[in-house]
Amino acid sequence: MSTSNEILILYYSQHGATRQMAQLIARGVEQIDGVRARLRTVPKISAVCEKTEPDIPGSGAPYVELRDLEECIGLALGSPTRFGNMASALKYFWDGTAGLWMKYTLVGKPAALFTSTGTMHGGQESTLLSMMLPLLHHGMIIVGLPYAEPELSSTQSGGTPYGASHVSGLGNDVPISESEKKLCIALGRRLAETALKLAA
Repeated sequence: MSTSNEILILYYSQHGATRQMAQLIARGVEQIDGVRARLRTVPKISAVCEKTEPDIPGSGAPYVELRDLEECIGLALGSPTRFGNMASALKYFWDGTAGLWMKYTLVGKPAALFTSTGTMHGGQESTLLSMMLPLLHHGMIIVGLPYAEPELSSTQSGGTPYGASHVSGLGNDVPISESEKKLCIALGRRLAETALKLAA
């Protein structure tokens, strides 16, 4: 268990919406005393063997390392939707975590999910469910959004009980709505509160 009580917020973002959601979730995490957010991302992957990403991203969060998962007391995992599934870059990272699985590193830690899609019915819930699968195999405890959050019942855009979501528009030009923002922050708070209880 980490002595620093950090929540790892791991995401992949191509157009920026998922990154903005990660930052809002981090804000919610840090509203809870004694907990800090650690933002990390994953590099793009390519079918071209010669193409590589730099070791350090040009902007935004650093790339995730396995030790980030070891040191965190909880995880928020975010991805844009790719045909109702998580992005391949994030899936590629999780495919390389068997060593942690063998050591039961993540067993008993809480996890929450978030996603962004181009359209209202673009696979938000199936993407959130797809991201749960490797986390359940790792023994993590999934934390969703309860209907006690009023925005979950009133939102006209994103927001699900499975996790935070955002409808970005086909041109990725729709800003995050107030309801979506509040749900991201609420998810971060709930994850941090749960992580503290479980860590104790």
